[in-house]
Amino acid sequence: MKLTPPTTLVFWISVALGILGLLGTFAIVPALAGFASWLLIGAWVLLVLGNMVKGM
Repeated sequence: MKLTPPTTLVFWISVALGILGLLGTFAIVPALAGFASWLLIGAWVLLVLGNMVKGM
């Protein structure tokens, strides 16, 4: 399997999701606390897919 770097857009979306997940994890934004783990998982999955799928 050949890995490719993700596009800039995919990278920044995954960074934004990760930051939102961390803000919810540490209760800085209490409204995100219930979704924090899903946001972190989504950020990680998006970044992995960005590396595995060419052109994404």
